[in-house]
Amino acid sequence: MASSFSSTTDAEGDIKGQITILGFGSLLSIKSARLTFPSLQNFRLGRIPNHRRVFSHPASIFFQRGIARMDTLEMSSLCAEYKEGHSFICSVFEVPNEGLTAIASDGEGTGEWIPSRAFLEREEEFEIAMVPYEEFGLSDDCAASGVPRRMETSVSSTASVSASNSTASDDTVKYGVLCRRSTDESYLAHWGEAHFQKQYLDYGVKTIWNWDEDSGLRPCQVYTRHCVLASEGIGGACQDSFLDDTYLVDRRTTLREYLNQYPEIMTTEPPEELKERYGG
Repeated sequence: MASSFSSTTDAEGDIKGQITILGFGSLLSIKSARLTFPSLQNFRLGRIPNHRRVFSHPASIFFQRGIARMDTLEMSSLCAEYKEGHSFICSVFEVPNEGLTAIASDGEGTGEWIPSRAFLEREEEFEIAMVPYEEFGLSDDCAASGVPRRMETSVSSTASVSASNSTASDDTVKYGVLCRRSTDESYLAHWGEAHFQKQYLDYGVKTIWNWDEDSGLRPCQVYTRHCVLASEGIGGACQDSFLDDTYLVDRRTTLREYLNQYPEIMTTEPPEELKERYGG
């Protein structure tokens, strides 16, 4: 997930107290987005350039909810990492700018921000970095892509929607605060050893971010199914991007290839108590 201040004159300006959120995993689902941001508006699509979407780290919440599988290493969540030449389609929406304070930003992805407490706790393991993103406008070829039509029928009752299949609406550069790959050292410095013990070591996980490309780390099944269903709900280019622009920890295998190898992921429903949260 990521965010940026909405502005017509300043890409980093605070206008009318709103902030723009970019979702690259579960926040592709407007239902999931509303669990975290009940007041979201204007749900649509965008693209994050020079970043790659990767299943590369275990998420503590998966252990807490009983959906991580340590025996098969199916416990990974998504992150974004800087990689020139890569990009992926994301969701975009506005929320009230409450509790977000800019510290610094240089437009190159090295700025830091302090988010609201709920945002911070949800994304505690990530580096929160300011990066440019491309805003999509209304598409002239929406019928060809299928994206806006499907979004209009699925979410227009709860959000104002616009989208495009692959073309940015203008040349204006906007900036978002992207939840990006971090380090164990940064996590420990921010949250402390006791928190790391509770969130990871107690579950037998000795590292968050030091899983190498040959580690065998795999996506959490329940979370993966949820995100795929969310992308299917939008359809078109968003669905294709999620399948083809999302990689496993080896940075070679796409999610589409992985699901072709393990199709049972999409037919295995989450536990009853999590069906609403992880229902796409």
